[in-house]
Amino acid sequence: MVLSPQERPKYSPGQKTKKKGLIIIHTGDGKGKTTAALGVAFRAAGNGMRVAIIQFIKGKWKYGELESAKQLKIPIEIHPMGEGFTWDTQNRKRDIEMTEKAWALCKEKMMSGKYDVVVFDEINYVIDYNYLNIKEVVSALEQKPLMVHVILTGRNAKLELIKIADLVTEMKEIKHPFKDQGILAQRGIEF
Repeated sequence: MVLSPQERPKYSPGQKTKKKGLIIIHTGDGKGKTTAALGVAFRAAGNGMRVAIIQFIKGKWKYGELESAKQLKIPIEIHPMGEGFTWDTQNRKRDIEMTEKAWALCKEKMMSGKYDVVVFDEINYVIDYNYLNIKEVVSALEQKPLMVHVILTGRNAKLELIKIADLVTEMKEIKHPFKDQGILAQRGIEF
């Protein structure tokens, strides 16, 4: 996943820096991708920025972030657009339909001029499953308003996305309670 020196953008320390909306990717096989994006979302909202989160897979469960946003009365919109994990739904056609609806909302929020930060939660999964065309996503990101920050989460981020991103963090699993000890997902930690 590491870019070669030839693939990395050139920057010299004497250059003036500029401000712009960043494209940020949280990927990898470790836990924490959505958690990191939520941390940025809450930080941004605390700084008076407008935030929208579109969740591609989540939808059926009650997630802690939904309740936190309500209880804290912070200006974060969260849109759970999925119907659950694909291994639960077992309906590729329906999963693609739900992905297309979520993607339409992502583009609408990103291009609207109403938001400073938009999070496309678990988009990397639906791209990896071929539910969403990578070229369409890259094209939309290249046309985003200059000052809008976009965060994309999920395993298996495609190289095309990594190349246009400004910040890419790979979460690496070292040890996992389910895989290593059979401990199920826990409220407040995983959801």
